[in-house]
Amino acid sequence: MKIFAIVLFLAILSSLGSALFHLVRTKNGEGSEKVAKALTIRIGLSLILFILIFIAYATGLFQPEGIGAGIQQSHYENSLKQNP
Repeated sequence: MKIFAIVLFLAILSSLGSALFHLVRTKNGEGSEKVAKALTIRIGLSLILFILIFIAYATGLFQPEGIGAGIQQSHYENSLKQNP
């Protein structure tokens, strides 16, 4: 699941790079359709990635890690100790 999310993120970056390339390389609005198409694809991929991460978090496939998760866990444990 994490590999799929990473691949999807790389596809988003690729689409963004494609839009930038067509924006810079074309003159007089010739590539505006290609830019719009690349940005539309990027928006669609971003929505898919957001939904995928939300579902993965809701089902427990992605677990939060880091400073914020540690602080939340310690607050939860303290509340259990105070209110048995």
